[in-house]
Amino acid sequence: METKILDGKKIGAQIREEVAREIEAKQLSPGLTVVLVGDDPASQVYVKSKTRASRELGMRSESILMDAQSTTTEKLLETLDKLNRDDGVDGILVQLPLPDQVDEGQVLRAIDPDKDVDGFHPVNVGRLSLGDFVLAPCTPMGVMEMLRRENVPIKGAEAVVVGRSDIVGKPMAMLLLHSHATVTICHSRTRDLAEVCRRADILIAAVGRTALVTKDYIKPGAVVIDVGMNRIEDPEQALQLFGEGSPRLAKFREKGYSLLGDVHPRDPYGIAAAVTPVPGGVGPLTIAHLMKNTLEAHKARRA
Repeated sequence: METKILDGKKIGAQIREEVAREIEAKQLSPGLTVVLVGDDPASQVYVKSKTRASRELGMRSESILMDAQSTTTEKLLETLDKLNRDDGVDGILVQLPLPDQVDEGQVLRAIDPDKDVDGFHPVNVGRLSLGDFVLAPCTPMGVMEMLRRENVPIKGAEAVVVGRSDIVGKPMAMLLLHSHATVTICHSRTRDLAEVCRRADILIAAVGRTALVTKDYIKPGAVVIDVGMNRIEDPEQALQLFGEGSPRLAKFREKGYSLLGDVHPRDPYGIAAAVTPVPGGVGPLTIAHLMKNTLEAHKARRA
């Protein structure tokens, strides 16, 4: 069986283009503010990519940088209160993780639900559960958009979600349910995990364990969506996963590391009907849907 590679970069670019077109055509001015506490290099990269993407689409974008040592929960809550009251701000995103002294749950609950473009506020979680929502977590929304645009049948399909996080696993399952899939959520205590996964017409791997999903987990003809993003630096592990002579192993040896998902990098090919690569699969869809969420928040607040 020939396995199709699902191109997240292409679909993400389509979504971003549609957002930019609507902003220009309707002369809208959505505003996104990203709050970063600390100087974690990976978080800084994420924040820069989000603010750059929003500006490219014609949005107003601002980054607020706060010191990791001196920022308290109270100080961050004061910042969020100002943003909640600022009518020019349609979307608020607090970059995670936060320093240990900051209460993450209290911070996320303090964001105005109508500006919560991450979709993490309990009000938005409830709205998603009821199927009456505007804002939902960006990664699961991006996955749903990919499935639709690639004409993957969802209605009546058996979907298995490996991972039960509040950010991906649970909202992913809820969105699939709303699209009339039969959904199973798996986790570290699921018995016979491979057997459960082999039932899936749509298999979503979002557990954060490198190459957990091997060929034994995949039903022939399934669509496999890899949400994982894991960094490996062990040469022996890279050799085992990529195989001697592979271009990815050569790249690993050149850079000293590689980014891998939760799905084995070689095993789905020839078994699955379609698979998302890592990198270049789900990642670009997450930022694209953040842009779309910001636009939708802007429109809903002015409806």
